[in-house]
Amino acid sequence: MTSYDRPLESVLETIGQTPLVCVHDAPGVVPVYAKLESFNPGASVKDRIGRYMLERMLERGDLSPGGTVIEPTAGNTGIGLAIAAGQLELNAIFVVPERFSVEKQQLMAALGAEIVNTPTDDGMGGAIDRAHQLADELDDAVVPQQFSNPLNTEAHYETTAPEIYEALDGEVGAVVAGCGTAGTLMGIARYALERDAETYVAAVEPEGSLYGEFLGEGREEGAYKIEGIGTHDTATNELFEPDLVDEIYAVSDRAAHEELRRLASEEGHLVASSAAAASVAAKRVAEEIAAGAIDAPHDSVVTVFPDSSERYLSKGIYRSFEKWES
Repeated sequence: MTSYDRPLESVLETIGQTPLVCVHDAPGVVPVYAKLESFNPGASVKDRIGRYMLERMLERGDLSPGGTVIEPTAGNTGIGLAIAAGQLELNAIFVVPERFSVEKQQLMAALGAEIVNTPTDDGMGGAIDRAHQLADELDDAVVPQQFSNPLNTEAHYETTAPEIYEALDGEVGAVVAGCGTAGTLMGIARYALERDAETYVAAVEPEGSLYGEFLGEGREEGAYKIEGIGTHDTATNELFEPDLVDEIYAVSDRAAHEELRRLASEEGHLVASSAAAASVAAKRVAEEIAAGAIDAPHDSVVTVFPDSSERYLSKGIYRSFEKWES
């Protein structure tokens, strides 16, 4: 982690260079390391794509100075884009289905963004349609669309992955990360496989999600409480590249809930359910490497803890599993 031994000009300069910390509850012979993305100013991994996407879009002329960014989002991406938009003197509008986190909407508004709510029954599809409608109505407005924009993946190829490899002197045996848009895992995986084609790559999804279908695995669709990762419609996950992935691990809500509570009480990690799911899967991969079931080029596993638990306290994230699930 950068020590920041000089004054910085902007909060954007604090994005990235997050700590890589050992997860203690892992096989001693195959350590697991987690990238703690809550150390970003907006407290999530999405700060990386917020800054990277907008800066590149300005450079390419896709977005005009003083223009407007419109994104359908339920949370962290909106916060990351709002931080970047404010510092880059851009306007920001976020289209959010009514049922989603009030806390996150308040943070986006505090950062200077306009919030447009759409009916809950219309889902994220309705929010996407409304975002594009607004973009058509306004001058100099664009929809970055994190689920389909290659800049999402590129942000992690250019920033997250090199930080990991620098911290571990290039000795990365396996990469394990949750997939929502899939940009984080795809960016890190592409960087990793360019350096060693034998690097083991695993995606993480909740039980009830359909990512496994990308690798021809049977999946039973269902509801899940784990937030920020998973999919109910693989057609929307345009960034996912099955050829880069060795396996997709499905983690149950119960296993993730047990792990997020353990991470807090035993290791001091105040992380949310997607990080806990990633931890469960990363430890499983480490155990399989230790047992010889997975042949990795190095005895190490790297994962990503995307955000903090603090934005989910109102949902009872640290209560009993039954109360959290209800």
